[in-house]
Amino acid sequence: MSSITPSYVVEITLGVLIFFSVVTWGIIFLKVFEQWLFQRANRNFGEAFWNATDLTAASRLDQHEGPLARIARSGFRSMDDDSAQHQSRLQTSGDKRDIMERNLRQAIQQERHRIEQGLTLLASIGSTSPFIGLFGTVWGIMHALQDISKSGSAGLDVVAGPIGEALIATAIGIVTAIPAVLAYNFLLRRVKLYESQLEEFANDLLNLAMKAGFMLKRED
Repeated sequence: MSSITPSYVVEITLGVLIFFSVVTWGIIFLKVFEQWLFQRANRNFGEAFWNATDLTAASRLDQHEGPLARIARSGFRSMDDDSAQHQSRLQTSGDKRDIMERNLRQAIQQERHRIEQGLTLLASIGSTSPFIGLFGTVWGIMHALQDISKSGSAGLDVVAGPIGEALIATAIGIVTAIPAVLAYNFLLRRVKLYESQLEEFANDLLNLAMKAGFMLKRED
């Protein structure tokens, strides 16, 4: 216990907060770049999909990637006639509309989980950083009180250092929490918009599949 000084504990607290801040900004830049890639991929696939002559032509757009492309492929697998020979399996049993709806719903959930990755960590950093900073503040004040009791003086030269460390810990805790909370709210809103976009596309694909009788034309 004697080897860990109060000042050293505050330094560890500051180090943890700085690490959290670096992680926060890393997640922010990574998720913003990831969402930009998803948006570009969705735009490219959407243009190619709606310019296709029919669903069979759209099902051959294998060169595209992204959330919309993966959802479309999930729907096209449900329309594949080859699945008829597997009707004995629970996964492919039932009405084709029900099968396709289930597959599309599962695909949307998978995409949502992929887009949400990292947001839980942002929320955790945003909620815990102020308390970690407060811990450093309390410890710094305890350090100052100990110095006062040892020196018998409450002059600025005695308390300035520990109090300064305490204030820095509080400030860094708040500075770390604010970007994390703001980024979490912003990215969560983007996730909801993406999910709405995916559900709209899935509904359109389901309606087109119904018009086509849940069948893809086969090449002779």
